[in-house]
Amino acid sequence: MNFFLLSLIILVIALLMTMTGRGGGNFYVLALAFSGISMHEAATTGQFILIISSLAATISFGKRKVTDWKLVLFIGSLCLLSAFFGGMFSGMFQDKWLKIIFAVFIFLASLLMLRPGSKEKDSLGAPKMNYFLVVPVVLLTGFVSGMVGISGGSFLVPLLILVLRVPVHVAVGTSTTLVLITASSGFLGHLSSGHFDFRMALPLAVAGLVGGILGARMTFNFKANRIKLLFAVTSFIAAILMMMNALQIK
Repeated sequence: MNFFLLSLIILVIALLMTMTGRGGGNFYVLALAFSGISMHEAATTGQFILIISSLAATISFGKRKVTDWKLVLFIGSLCLLSAFFGGMFSGMFQDKWLKIIFAVFIFLASLLMLRPGSKEKDSLGAPKMNYFLVVPVVLLTGFVSGMVGISGGSFLVPLLILVLRVPVHVAVGTSTTLVLITASSGFLGHLSSGHFDFRMALPLAVAGLVGGILGARMTFNFKANRIKLLFAVTSFIAAILMMMNALQIK
């Protein structure tokens, strides 16, 4: 794939995925994998792009005061360690199985987001939660996200909206900050395995930076239901394309 075209695709992905609070890690990995890059290097590069794009978006959402910092502290601390180990142990899996795990994980997220959620809480602040449900889900999310190089937002956003009843725009802002934490930890785990080409990743990260800034600004022009639908549809497409790539279906 032409490198300029790949950079443009990364920019568009960053824009759209920032609007849904996912960061775009699943689509970054997908685009890089389809360009011929190995899954292990694609996962590491995708998380480096995530760090840059989600950092820019986190700053923008923070200024709009739509980030629940109590939830960031609680969920982020759980994701930090599990994402690192996910990235570190990714080398134990072949490319094909990483792609299949990726596809199943994202497909489940798209189904969850299509479910009608319960009434959202009215304000910021950590809501009452079922720790026996939330803690295992967050730990698994962090581990799998770090392993396959995605942001974690694909499950964190449904968790925030459907389980914790956080308003959609607050869920997007909070998840974006959590994405930054998960991506940073997962990237360090992958980096320890040596699957990274800085010269290739840097210009792609610049494209992600621009997309992250634009996406954060555009989020507030969309209603909550449209953001949820965009999340579900793009997750489903990513899952189908990656499964086709894993099974070599053309």
